[in-house]
Amino acid sequence: MSRAVAGPHAAMMLGDLGARVLKVEVPERGDDARGWGPPFVGGQDEWTRESTYFLSANRNKESIALDLTLAADLDILWRMVDRADVLVENFRTGVMDRLGMGIAALHARNPRLVVLSITGFGHDGPEGGRAGYDQVAQGEAGLMSITGSGPADPQKVGTPIADLLAGMNGAFGVVAALLERERTGRGQVIRTSLLSAVVGAHGFQGTRWTVAGVDGRAQGNHHPSLCPYGLFRTADGAVQIAVGSERLWRAFCAAVELDPNAEGMATNGERVAHQDSVRSLLEHTFAGWTTDELLVQLDASGVPAGRLRSLPEVYGWDQTQSQGLIIETEHATLGRIRLPGAPLRFFDLSGKETTRRDHAAPPVLDADSANIRAWLDAG
Repeated sequence: MSRAVAGPHAAMMLGDLGARVLKVEVPERGDDARGWGPPFVGGQDEWTRESTYFLSANRNKESIALDLTLAADLDILWRMVDRADVLVENFRTGVMDRLGMGIAALHARNPRLVVLSITGFGHDGPEGGRAGYDQVAQGEAGLMSITGSGPADPQKVGTPIADLLAGMNGAFGVVAALLERERTGRGQVIRTSLLSAVVGAHGFQGTRWTVAGVDGRAQGNHHPSLCPYGLFRTADGAVQIAVGSERLWRAFCAAVELDPNAEGMATNGERVAHQDSVRSLLEHTFAGWTTDELLVQLDASGVPAGRLRSLPEVYGWDQTQSQGLIIETEHATLGRIRLPGAPLRFFDLSGKETTRRDHAAPPVLDADSANIRAWLDAG
């Protein structure tokens, strides 16, 4: 019972793991994300075109359209609840209660039901009822203050990261609740939010403030606590390097013929304090190297480094393909399509890979209504 990104992403992750996912949508228009574009692919009108945004979060699902203002359709939903292991929803607080499907009612019908509920800013608290969208949450939860070229240039992350993290956290919570149900025989409720997802991903930026009282600020493509660690220009492009220890610093300096003990550079603390000087020195040095030449040299020295890739380059990269990160599936209206794949791989104890390979394409609206209704009628 989710739409947009956070809830659908959680349900898609569970589908990737083998769950049968029944997506309940609004008749005629369906999930909000079906209308998010361009780009659209397929037909030229809203009835035949497909949103690539929707395609990103809805593989391995079946679709049924229900009008929950109609008693007959609400009855179908209740019959689905009776047979479900998990219900996922990301309505604003109070919507499920108004449908008559509050937590007490759900568990009265199905005590083993696990409920995942995702909101924008939490289910309670002084602002618990606020609607939440990804970019709003990125700003409110502090992520934009530490992202960008500098303190005066706050930037959002280039993907809906609050939504995606909320979905990931939600799926993780569902799996934990299902394991707990094996012990207790009863379901439970998992609640998370876009706010929780971003704050939970603050990492070292969070403890810089909570423990040390340091208010982190955006500083572009360089690390606030490690140096050199970031993006540097070369003769024909740029390279990213990650010098995360003094051993790596010495290996790096040997590779590019610099003095590791030069004034202000002997320790990471000194280099962080003199970041501007270190960056200037490295970019002056790298001006004599092409990106490919420098990457070969750094790789031979064991220094973590990499190039900048566009998305076409990433999806054309043999390493991406080797990890199962591109899947092909047959869509009902688009034919054969390629989608980003699931980020998990599974192996048995003999080393044989057991990762799911038979992925289903995101469904067209109400495509599976007849099958789902027949399944319910069959008991």
